Amino acid sequence: MRPTFGVTAALSSGLAARQADDGRLRRPSNRWLLGPALILAALVAAGSALGPLRALLALPLLVVVACVWKWPALAAYLVIGLTPLAAGINRGAAIPLLRPNEALALFLGLVLATRGIAQLRTGQLPKLRLGAVEASMVLLAVCSSVVPLWWMTVQQQAITNDDLLYALVLWKYLGLYALIRMSVSTDRQVRRCLWISVAAACIVAALAILQSLGLFGVPRILATYYAPFGYTNAFAARGSSTLGLPAATADLMLYNLAIVSGLWMRFPGRRAVLAPIAALLVLAALSAGEFSSAIGLVVAVVAIATVTNSARLLRIFLPAGLIASQVLQPVFAARLSGFNSLTGLPVSWIGRLHNLQTYFWPQLLSSWNGLLGVRPAARIHVASQATGYVFIESGYTWLLWGGGVPLLGSFVFFVLATARRGWQAAHQNSGAIGVAGIAAFVAIIVTAVLMTFDPHLTYRGAADLLFALIALAALGQKRRNIAGSPMTADALTEEDRVR
Repeated sequence: MRPTFGVTAALSSGLAARQADDGRLRRPSNRWLLGPALILAALVAAGSALGPLRALLALPLLVVVACVWKWPALAAYLVIGLTPLAAGINRGAAIPLLRPNEALALFLGLVLATRGIAQLRTGQLPKLRLGAVEASMVLLAVCSSVVPLWWMTVQQQAITNDDLLYALVLWKYLGLYALIRMSVSTDRQVRRCLWISVAAACIVAALAILQSLGLFGVPRILATYYAPFGYTNAFAARGSSTLGLPAATADLMLYNLAIVSGLWMRFPGRRAVLAPIAALLVLAALSAGEFSSAIGLVVAVVAIATVTNSARLLRIFLPAGLIASQVLQPVFAARLSGFNSLTGLPVSWIGRLHNLQTYFWPQLLSSWNGLLGVRPAARIHVASQATGYVFIESGYTWLLWGGGVPLLGSFVFFVLATARRGWQAAHQNSGAIGVAGIAAFVAIIVTAVLMTFDPHLTYRGAADLLFALIALAALGQKRRNIAGSPMTADALTEEDRVR
């Protein structure tokens, strides 16, 4: 009995100390107002210099700053919820050089970084454990920017603004990953992130379906605000929705379908709501009118069945596919009509191959460019094109073009590391983090397969969700580290188990 009494006494003393600490933490404190107060002072100064109207317009930003400073998870909620609705707005349309969702993420990232610096002296800054996934992300960012820019310098090629912008793309997603990791810390917050993602996807899905069917003036409205490069007829009778790109919209649907499948498995009480949502997402994915999206749907269903070890979800997917084939018959007919051409292939496929053979593969295969890449910019200006550019319509060609063998190798490393993390989170966490693991595993497998057709790794809106899911699944790594400590699980709060 003596050893038991000793362990009990030690645990009781530890809990007492913890309660004392918690008591101190729960004392009324206004320290969190320090950062917003400093920003308010800056806004007042800016109002004096720029005028009262602009200072008044900055007031909502102050409210957001104060709320994110107090509740950091709000930053993740805003990014995950608003990005699918704003990612298709052209870069520079409202804010110079940035899309609205990029400006939002940058703003919230600065708030969280400032908050972290302010907490340095208190020792409250979260400790992020870096592993293979984080290393692969850094390698992707370096090999897509530093390597090709250095190679261009060696070859004395002019570096354009396009090159610099494309060189920042994967750094942007690395920053988004860090934002989610810094702001979300509990399983409950992860669950909210997942439901917010699904809710936003439902809005995007409904618009995509109506757009593909040409109903209620939705195509005209979307063409007004989400037209790529101002080209309003870029994707006629196809569901590009608020992302402005059919393939990206389909990817977003598939990633959220994986979330819905995970919620279906882990939270049976929500199935009455999840079943129609799953059908809506399947319908929207097919409304994109992309052959690659149909392939992605099959890959996603197989990946979901594999990671969940269950084929029961086919009871939802199969009927949803049959319904989609009837509802979206005009979309399918328009896309399949391309096979009636003289060559037997759709015009888009012939154009894709022609562009690769004319503009990209010759440069890639000359002067050792395939070793270290050609340049970061994944498009070439061609005045005869409706959008003004010819884009690389092959994901793996894009990897070699933008960073050569190092970037291709980094991507393979990233896929393997991310799939492993998603699989572990799915099987070692029974809550929302496990659902995030399921979705991250499915999303990276779908991305790896569809990279055969296009650079899906960086598709706006969908890529944002991919990196967010990876970050949410990473919280399971921290939970296992805490669970392995000498203190019993009963002595830990929900937040402590995740931290």
